[in-house]
Amino acid sequence: MRRDSGQIARERAPAHHFSSWTAQKHAERMGMWLFLATEILLFAGLFTGYTMYRYLYPETFHQASKVLDVYLGTANTIVLITSSFTVAMAVYFAKTGRNRLVALMLFLSFAMGAAFLTVKGFEYAHKFHEGALPGKFYSMKELALPGAPMFFTVYFLTTGLHAFHVVIGMSILMWVAVRAMRDEFTPKHYTAVELGGLYWHLVDLIWIFLYPLLYLV
Repeated sequence: MRRDSGQIARERAPAHHFSSWTAQKHAERMGMWLFLATEILLFAGLFTGYTMYRYLYPETFHQASKVLDVYLGTANTIVLITSSFTVAMAVYFAKTGRNRLVALMLFLSFAMGAAFLTVKGFEYAHKFHEGALPGKFYSMKELALPGAPMFFTVYFLTTGLHAFHVVIGMSILMWVAVRAMRDEFTPKHYTAVELGGLYWHLVDLIWIFLYPLLYLV
């Protein structure tokens, strides 16, 4: 016989090294924020590298950014911002104990993450065809300027690493959605939804910085 979420919550206990659920929740949130701080430092280093090379090759970076498809970049930006909204709604529904809606919102966010990767895949394929590749693999004759290979090195490194984080975020969202389908969350116990949402918001925030730096500036 299937147990309701309240019964599951009563039977669950905090990990043995925590004195209470409150202590465990504080530790989990602190751990996630520390992890997110390391992710920010990682991308901050990449943004610093971008800034340095843009200073060295301002005209080349300006011309190279025009090679990128701003329409695809804009579409992906809209997709990720919308997915952040559905993740935020999932946290809201978790607070009110509506697990089915939590799962629905997370599945929608997962689908939008998949759409983002699909669009990025088409964009990568187009760049491969043009020869707009990083470093020594660069062979695009239409943009034969000093620093062009470095622009696409930065482009593929930053967007590729971001796409990897999108895949990780999608995996987390799916895991949390499955737990929601099992009615494992209650208004008092929904930390996994909250922390998964925090990670996804970071993924979206990083793209919000990458989009203007690569496509618009």
